[in-house]
Amino acid sequence: MRRGWPADAVLVALFAALTTAVAAGWTHGLDLAIRDWSDSHRPTPVYVIARGLNLLGQGTPLAILAAVLAGLLAWKAHSVRPLLPVVAAYLLLMAVVGPVKVLTDRAAPHKPPGTPNREEFLSGGMSYPSGHTANTVVWYGVLVLLLAALAPAAMRPAARHALRLGPPVAVAVVTTYLGFHWVTDTVAGLILGLLLDRLLGRVHWDGVPLHRVPGGRRLAARGWLGKVPDLVLR
Repeated sequence: MRRGWPADAVLVALFAALTTAVAAGWTHGLDLAIRDWSDSHRPTPVYVIARGLNLLGQGTPLAILAAVLAGLLAWKAHSVRPLLPVVAAYLLLMAVVGPVKVLTDRAAPHKPPGTPNREEFLSGGMSYPSGHTANTVVWYGVLVLLLAALAPAAMRPAARHALRLGPPVAVAVVTTYLGFHWVTDTVAGLILGLLLDRLLGRVHWDGVPLHRVPGGRRLAARGWLGKVPDLVLR
C-alpha cells in the first residue's frame, strides 16, 4: 500500500502554486495560446476522435460501472466491503473538486458566450479544476482495483498500467484540445485526481470497521481483495 506522505505534500503544494499562479494571471498567456492554437487546428476527423476519447472521463457512467463491478464482487464475496471504495471515491470527488470549482468560479474557454476575461477566476463558471480529468484518474484507479479482485488473471501488470494511465492521459489531452477546459484546469484536475487516488490507496478496505445493523447481526465483513497485487492497492 502506498505510504509516501511527502509525495502527497508535494501534490498539495503544486496545486496551491498553480492556483496562485492562475489567480495572479501568470498563466493566462499560456492558457489563451493553447486555446487559440487548438481552435485553429481542429479538423473534423480529429475532432470526432477527440470527442469519443473525451467520453472516457464521464463521471456518472464511470461511477455506475464501478458500482456494478462492486455489486458483483459484493455478491461473490458475501460482503459489502467492495462497495466501500466506490462510495468513498464518489464522496471525495464531490467534497473536493466541486467546492473548488465554486470558489474559483472560472469560465470555460468558450462558455458562457460573451464572457469577458474568461481566463480569470470569478469570471462566472465551473471550469477550474477539470472534473473530467480528476474523475478519470480516480475512477480508473477504483476500476483497476475492482477488476483485479474480480478477475485477477486478466489484470496483468501491462493491463493495469494501460487502464490506469491511458484514459487519464487521453482525457487530459482531448479536453484541452477540444476547448472544454483551459490547460491549467486540466493540470489542476490531474493533480487533484492523483492526490485523491493516493488517499484512497491508503485505505485497507478489508480492515474498515463495519457497524452493527438492527437485530444485532453484523454486516458481512468478509475480505474480498484476496491476492490483489500490492501495486494495485497503491
